[in-house]
This record gives sequence, C-alpha cells and structure tokens, in this order.
Amino acid sequence: MKKIIASVMALTLGTSVAMAGGPVVIEEEAEVVAEETPRGLGILPLIAGVVVLALVLGANDDEETTSP
Repeated sequence: MKKIIASVMALTLGTSVAMAGGPVVIEEEAEVVAEETPRGLGILPLIAGVVVLALVLGANDDEETTSP
C-alpha cells in the first residue's frame, strides 16, 4: 500500500512541477530601422527650374519683319 501511495504522490508531484511555470512565451525583438530622407527630392526643383528657364529663353516669339 505504501508503494502505491508513493508512486501516486511521485506522479502527482512530477506533473505539478512540470506544469508549474505555465506556457513560455518568447517575444521577438522589434528591428529598429533608421528612417532615411529621400535624396532625390532636393534636385527635382532644380531640374524643373532649368527646364522652365530653357523654355523661356528658347521661345522665339519675335516676328521678323521684312521690308519690301
């Protein structure tokens, strides 16, 4: 009878120790990414300005007058 009680107690204690901590949750660390500013935006107004300047200077609206 003592052997049966000892084995039941060992079984009971073994399972309670195994389940004592509960589930283990492992959280992944968030990866830190540095935000970079776009580099191409600074040159776009410069290119647009050059194109507008070329259109203004290249436009030849002067009518040539020829004398008969």
